[in-house]
Amino acid sequence: MSWTALAHPPDTLALLALALAIEAGAGYPDALYRALGHPVTWIGRLIAALDRRLNRGFPAARRAAGVVALGLLLGVVGIAALGLTAAAGLAGPVAGIAVLAVLAASLPAQRSLHQHVARVAAGLREDGLPGGRSAVAMIVGRDPQTLDEAGICRAAIESLSENFSDGIVAPAFWIGLGGLPGGALYKAINTADSMVGHRTPRHEAFGWAAARLDDLVNLPASRLTALLIVAAAARHRGASPAGAWEAVWRDARRHRSPNAGWPEAAMAGALGLRLAGPRVYDGVTVRDAWMGGGRAEAGPADVERALAVYRTACLLLWLLTAVAATLLALV
Repeated sequence: MSWTALAHPPDTLALLALALAIEAGAGYPDALYRALGHPVTWIGRLIAALDRRLNRGFPAARRAAGVVALGLLLGVVGIAALGLTAAAGLAGPVAGIAVLAVLAASLPAQRSLHQHVARVAAGLREDGLPGGRSAVAMIVGRDPQTLDEAGICRAAIESLSENFSDGIVAPAFWIGLGGLPGGALYKAINTADSMVGHRTPRHEAFGWAAARLDDLVNLPASRLTALLIVAAAARHRGASPAGAWEAVWRDARRHRSPNAGWPEAAMAGALGLRLAGPRVYDGVTVRDAWMGGGRAEAGPADVERALAVYRTACLLLWLLTAVAATLLALV
């Protein structure tokens, strides 16, 4: 088998199924992070260097520089990922997929997302508002001091829902389509958006290309994430798949983000909550539509219910991947 075969289904789906299982079971080991860092930190250093060197001048020049920077970023990441795929191909089909799966396991974040969100519920239960605010500040950008218990819990559930889409389902989608290069290129785009895709004086023009491309590449995953949450809700007593679907149909397109509303509306409807709505970032209130028509008063038990739905949705994602890989291998 040539190395190029490892960049096409069914092998990309097989390595995705293995990568998801590895990451769910082991995450990204702390010792490895301390020794070598993480692919996102490597990508982040390159983005920061490009930002320092190219982000200057008047707005039109900054926008053009942002396009160039994004192209350079994707070129470097794509070449590196293709090189690793080629090297893995030399080991043969089975060993090659195993090697690529270990590498690809660094791209989704099922385990770490669960841990961070679970700490919010634990912080509230153990240390009250200070504990909850400290934990939620690790996963959201809004000012935690403005949040009461309900606001903390809504923020944690919103973060869980949105990051399930762009931190897990989206890299999985692109790994499934394009193997390690597909997943790595997605992660580069998403990291660039998180670092420079903001409407601030420095980055509004420079980060325009990254923000628009991130919206595009997240579009299929956000819809798939909503469907996974709807299906997962059917497996939990007290969760409503019909409510999830109704909220998606009614509210998802009303969110200021073209993608975040889909998983947030699905989770809100599944749990009988209202998510999103007005929020405070750096002292500025952002007026956004509510997702879901339930209660706004969320508590730690609701965070734990959301985590239960999330775990089932992750399992469904893996099952879909494994079944698709098996069926394609039999064709």
